[in-house]
Amino acid sequence: MLMQQQTIQTPKQKQKQKNNMSKRYRPNAGLVLFLRRPNAPNSVFVGRRFNPVPYPWQMPQGGIDDGEEPAQAALRELEEETGVAPHAVKIIGETREWLTYDFPDDVKTRLFKNKYDGQTQKWFAIELDPEHGDQAININTAEPEFAEWQWVGFADTLDLIVPFKRPLYRQVYQELGALVG
Repeated sequence: MLMQQQTIQTPKQKQKQKNNMSKRYRPNAGLVLFLRRPNAPNSVFVGRRFNPVPYPWQMPQGGIDDGEEPAQAALRELEEETGVAPHAVKIIGETREWLTYDFPDDVKTRLFKNKYDGQTQKWFAIELDPEHGDQAININTAEPEFAEWQWVGFADTLDLIVPFKRPLYRQVYQELGALVG
């Protein structure tokens, strides 16, 4: 006789699951663009957004268009936000699962007119060919996302990002950190 296993949830767990099922998440690709440097730690690209808020730095990311694969979106967003052409990079890894975060209420209202509750992201580790290096980066794109950029250590991104994204960046770091070095 087969017995079914039943999982018992607390009322709080049931409510959290119900809330997550009804939330609207924007599909998105996130990019850990990095450069291997001889005799120095590898560096990760971060850009400072134009909006004058605390913690304006972030790694490139952007929406996935209908019919577009996440890796395609990652390479498109890379070029749109950093000017780096796909031939100058190699995707060396991605997160196993989609990672999700919720927007604070003011961001949800101001940026997305309450259309989305947050974002669900597939993250990619993307290595910049050292032959192209810094010369491949041109943030003065058709629709600039960043006012300036810099190379930082991967772990340092946790201190630069807006607080509501820090748990997600920790997950990205845990999954892709060994690939980035």
